[in-house]
Amino acid sequence: MKIPINEKFTLSVEEAAAYFRIGENKLRRLVNENPDAAYILWNGNRPQIKRIKFEKMIDELNTI
Repeated sequence: MKIPINEKFTLSVEEAAAYFRIGENKLRRLVNENPDAAYILWNGNRPQIKRIKFEKMIDELNTI
């Protein structure tokens, strides 16, 4: 069963880059600079982007 990306709770960096139209390098930099951010869930050493929290954070920004 394939879950549509807009219904997933967390996204890989690659999925988040495609979904939010942000470069993977920029997302990885955001993760590395903010490892304790509320929009990141760590699965071992792999970050997962919490889609709804990241959407809310982006919604409040003018530039990223």
